[in-house]
Amino acid sequence: MAMPQNEASNRAIITVLGRDQIGIIAWVSGRLAEYSVNILDISQTILNEFFTMIMVVDLEPSSIELVDLSVSLEQEGNEKGLQVKVQHEDIFTFMHRI
Repeated sequence: MAMPQNEASNRAIITVLGRDQIGIIAWVSGRLAEYSVNILDISQTILNEFFTMIMVVDLEPSSIELVDLSVSLEQEGNEKGLQVKVQHEDIFTFMHRI
C-alpha cells in the first residue's frame, strides 16, 4: 500500500543476521516491546546454521527515536554475535529498488 506523498512513514525495517542461537526473536521483540515499537510483520528463517530475520515495525507509538533504537539494537546485537540493522522504511525502499 503506497503512502500519500505528503505523509511521512513511521515504519522501519529491522534485519538480524548471525549464527542461530536460542532467544534471538525473544530478545528483539522484548526490546521493541520495552520501547512500545509495534511489530507489523516478521519473517525469519535458518539457512544451515545462520539465522536471518526481517521485521517491519511501526515507530508511531514508540518511546524512542529511530537513531537511538538503531544504536541500542546494533550494540546489543554485536555483544550477542549478531548483525542488526535498523533503517527507516523510506531509506530501505530507496536502497533496494530496482
